[in-house]
Amino acid sequence: MPVIYTTAKGVEIEVLPGKKSRYDFIVKYREPGKRWRTPKHIHLIVDLFAKRGGNPTLTNLLLDHIINNLIMQVHPSTTFPPSLQIFSPSHIYPFSDLEQYGEYSIEFLLVIVELIMIQEKTNYPDGDLNLRLFQMLRDGADIFSIVSMATFR
Repeated sequence: MPVIYTTAKGVEIEVLPGKKSRYDFIVKYREPGKRWRTPKHIHLIVDLFAKRGGNPTLTNLLLDHIINNLIMQVHPSTTFPPSLQIFSPSHIYPFSDLEQYGEYSIEFLLVIVELIMIQEKTNYPDGDLNLRLFQMLRDGADIFSIVSMATFR
């Protein structure tokens, strides 16, 4: 299981081979002293709701960054393991005041969102579920609508 990235807080982020396409992968993470977990859309959305409750303006700027600089810019993976295409540690600082809200660090969120977006574009090149979720959150949709979309199978 290749570790793709380790955050400053020691959270390891890895990928496993998936089954949906040739370069499909499953994203996993492990906080120090805890078990491996698979992040879901809903986990990220709930954390962003918490951040928005603490600082709506900065959270909307973070959502703009996620939409415009991650979701719209990443490409499908043509290798396994995939590589981060966009993330740079310099992307964390403008949003660092949001660290006090929610569960996840900005560093973790940006890396996980990028990998999930690469995964989505690898398996569903025309898919836009994540884009719509983040746009709905950015546009102030109610929690019921967003959670319903994030947990739809």
